[in-house]
Amino acid sequence: MSIAERNEPDSLRIENDRLRAELERYRERDRGEQSYRALFETMDEGFCIIEFVDTPRGALTDYVHLEANGAFSKHCGLPDAAGRTARDMIGDEAEAWIATYRQVIDTGEPIHFELELTSMGKHLQVSAWPNGPADGLQVAILFKDLTERRRAETALAELNATLEEQIEERSAALRLYRDIVQSDGSPVFAFDMDMRITAFNKAHEDAYFRVYGVRQQIGDILPDQVVPEQGVLLREHMARALAGESFVIRDAFGRPDLEMPVWQIAFNPLRDENGRIIGGFHHALDITAEVHGREELERTQDALRQSQKMEAIGQLTGGVAHDFNNLLTVIRGSVDLLRREGLPVEKRQRYLDAIGSTAERAAKLTGQLLAFARRQTLEPEAIEVRDRLEAISDMLDSITGARVRVRYDVPAETCTIFADVSQFETALVNLAVNARDAMNGEGTITIRLRCDAPMPTIRNHGPGMGRFVAIALTDTGTGIDPGDLERIFEPFFTTKGVGKGTGLGLSQVFGFAKQSGGDIDVQSIVGEGSTFTLYLPQANALGRERKPAVQSQAMGGEGRCVLVVEDNMDVGRFATQLLDDLGYRSTWVTSAEEALDQLGDDGDGFDIVFSDVVMPGMGGIELARRLARDMPALPVILASGYSHVLATEGTEGMELLKKPYSASQLSGALQRQLER
Repeated sequence: MSIAERNEPDSLRIENDRLRAELERYRERDRGEQSYRALFETMDEGFCIIEFVDTPRGALTDYVHLEANGAFSKHCGLPDAAGRTARDMIGDEAEAWIATYRQVIDTGEPIHFELELTSMGKHLQVSAWPNGPADGLQVAILFKDLTERRRAETALAELNATLEEQIEERSAALRLYRDIVQSDGSPVFAFDMDMRITAFNKAHEDAYFRVYGVRQQIGDILPDQVVPEQGVLLREHMARALAGESFVIRDAFGRPDLEMPVWQIAFNPLRDENGRIIGGFHHALDITAEVHGREELERTQDALRQSQKMEAIGQLTGGVAHDFNNLLTVIRGSVDLLRREGLPVEKRQRYLDAIGSTAERAAKLTGQLLAFARRQTLEPEAIEVRDRLEAISDMLDSITGARVRVRYDVPAETCTIFADVSQFETALVNLAVNARDAMNGEGTITIRLRCDAPMPTIRNHGPGMGRFVAIALTDTGTGIDPGDLERIFEPFFTTKGVGKGTGLGLSQVFGFAKQSGGDIDVQSIVGEGSTFTLYLPQANALGRERKPAVQSQAMGGEGRCVLVVEDNMDVGRFATQLLDDLGYRSTWVTSAEEALDQLGDDGDGFDIVFSDVVMPGMGGIELARRLARDMPALPVILASGYSHVLATEGTEGMELLKKPYSASQLSGALQRQLER
């Protein structure tokens, strides 16, 4: 065998090893290219490469689009740009663009500017830089859509751009994709199926160093490098992306001793050209300023709401003080006059009548305030609305006056509601009085009744559930100014002159409607009139009948013993004195617990219990329940000026005296309970 023959296997083996190494190098390059290609195709930024050409107009007076991604067409509105010249695509408008990009060729320096495309409603950031050799004629252009930055995660999901067929040299494409990713000012990084970092841009490297203090390296496993609790979250998010899920998270990441910005991060799976998942990537936006701005706005809004609340409380307090001081002036003046010696009987009676009527007006005032606050004690029952309208028609004619005509539009069928009849009639009277005043005492009021009606959206509250009865009062008055519509139901708000209205009528209607499970709506046209529509839940026509009114005359107590339970000293002394004057014997205790001690096991020695509702410790309602269970034969009367429990749960069939009560009212309640 010759020397050449002996050396031939060695040379073939060397050449074979070289070819294997070269093949492996290209395979490695292909794997990296796949990552950069996939990242490039998910970018929301438009990108194109142009090359200047000579035309009959002169040297370098037009340019050809060599390459353009899908985002370029989306942002600029220029489809199918590859292979076409600027003048061919946009005509005379091309002159300005040719001059702009010629600067890059002439100076060799990149340019950056912002552009507003009014016709497309977009605001773009444009970057252009030389592409290829220093003396070349190519320019790379990047369009970044500033109007859609907050939806960057959805734009990154667009994998429509396909540049593979347009790029013959994989190495050139790799550099191109790398340049695009690096040009993005937001952090972007890709990872493989083992969560090892395969690529990232400079923005990610800088941001990571800023918030964690270390430089990122290819091959690092990000969740293992960050704060442990943040690493757990990152591992979960990356696993979701590797499982094929695209999603967005908002959270703070970084070291507490350095910086912890709030990030909006879009996670996506990374797929090869066949759609197979080969890893994942994320795109991050620093939204710290936005979050802090929103928090500051919420603090400002909270301060404004608090200010408005205090203003409303001040208005309410001032109105209550004004009206009660007027009432107290009458009472105090009458008391002072009653103290005069030798006062004639008729004057004494006049002052006593003034005190009594003023006390009734004070009780009505508190009742209107409780109605607005939905804290009044209601006694709902089945009411046939047509019958009630007929029953109060004469009263409505009387209060509206001779120059106001009241018309009725009611259906033939039965309309039944379940409400407090007294408060219902008061609401209708208040609406009629309001309509009369809006017409200066002359005009027409039309009352329309609709059964089985839906309740619409009122004051941004959703429509009511179920069916309602609608009672609408329409006047031909001056209407309501739009600026006052939101305030007309506030207590003490009135557009009437001084002394012509308390500002409590509509607040009573509002509170009654809301507490009854309904609402009130208003429609008004200035100069034409207003319509107030009261919506109340429709009831079964076979519901509970109206309770007959029981009139009990004041009678003597005949020495029967009353246990008075009242924690207020003044009221307790007054109640026992009143009972003594009515002929009862009374024992007074200041708490429910003392009352149970006095009554013992069977209540022997007492004929009836008269208890306040609101007291420290056990309240009057709980006391009444205990006595109904343990001493069912012992009657109980409750007295209250206001009780949240009574307002929300009702009287449960118990006898209730509303403060302030008169001697005849107390006597009548005692007689009813003792005679049952």
